[in-house]
Amino acid sequence: MMQRLSQPISAYDTFVFDCDGVLIDSNRIKTDAFYAAALPYGEAAAQKLLSYHKANGGISRQEKFRLFFLEILGHAQLPEEDYQQALNAYAEQVRDGLANCAVAPGVVELLRSLPEGSKRFVVSGGAEAEVRWVLELKGLAGFFHGIYGNPVDKLELVRRLDVAGELPGKRLFVGDARYDHVVASQFGMDFVFVSGFSEFKDWPAYCRENQLQVVQWLDQIIID
Repeated sequence: MMQRLSQPISAYDTFVFDCDGVLIDSNRIKTDAFYAAALPYGEAAAQKLLSYHKANGGISRQEKFRLFFLEILGHAQLPEEDYQQALNAYAEQVRDGLANCAVAPGVVELLRSLPEGSKRFVVSGGAEAEVRWVLELKGLAGFFHGIYGNPVDKLELVRRLDVAGELPGKRLFVGDARYDHVVASQFGMDFVFVSGFSEFKDWPAYCRENQLQVVQWLDQIIID
C-alpha cells in the first residue's frame, strides 16, 4: 500500500518528523523495554501494556506507565516509588538498545533531498535528551533546526512551534502512529504514514479510512 504525495517535496516549506520507527529502527527496542519494566507485575499485565503501547505510538512513556498502574493494575492513586522504578528500568534498557539501533532505510536520502531553506524539526514521544543523544550518535542531528520530545506532549510541542512562527508555509508531518496523524490534523498539516517499522497493527485500515499517503521507507517520498 503506497500512494504518491499529492505534491512534490519541493512544494513544502516545513517538515516535522517523528523519530522512533521513522528516522531510526527503535520501535522494537522500546516495546521490549515496556515489557521488561512491566513484567515484575505479571505476564498478563505486561501484555496489556504492550497492546496499549502498540496502539498508541507517540504518547509519552510517563502517560503509558500512569495508565499501567492506574487502569491496568487498578491502583486508586499512582504509586510514586513503583512508577519511578518502572520508568528508570525502561529508560536504562532503551538507552542500551538505542546505541546499537540502525538508521531507518531511506532517511539520509530524503533528508539530503529536502528543499534548501526549508525548516526541519523532530517532534518525538521519546525523552528529549534521549532523542537528541541518539540522533547525534547516528549523525542525523545536523539535518534539523530543532529536536524536541517529552515530557512535553507532541501536540503541545507543535503548538509551541506554530505560535513561535517556526512552521511557515506548506507543512508536512511524517510519522508512523495514529497520534502523529492526530497532531498533524490539529494544525492542518499534510501527513505521510511510514509503515516499514510501525507497530500500529491497524494502520492499513486507518490509513484507508483517513485517505493517508503511505510509504514503506522515507526515500519513497522523493518523487520530484
